[in-house]
Amino acid sequence: MSLVLNGARIAAAVNILLLGVLITIWVQTYREIRAPLTLGSIVFASFLLAENAVALYFYFTAPAMPAIAVQVMMILQMLETIGIGVLTYFTWK
Repeated sequence: MSLVLNGARIAAAVNILLLGVLITIWVQTYREIRAPLTLGSIVFASFLLAENAVALYFYFTAPAMPAIAVQVMMILQMLETIGIGVLTYFTWK
């Protein structure tokens, strides 16, 4: 159970780092071109960043959770990490 919870914690932390990179890139891009899509991407990534920060806080402070809940949360965090990682890769390129 602890290993699964640690996986969710790591995934949430990686998501926070990747979203920070994305927001930084998009802010620089927005300053240059002022595209509404870029501004929307910044707002969207900011909400995802907040969600992951709350999730990470919850993973460290929440009381014991049912094993199935921890497993499902870890899977969702991992899927989110993959998605944000792909987006970061193509944005960086």
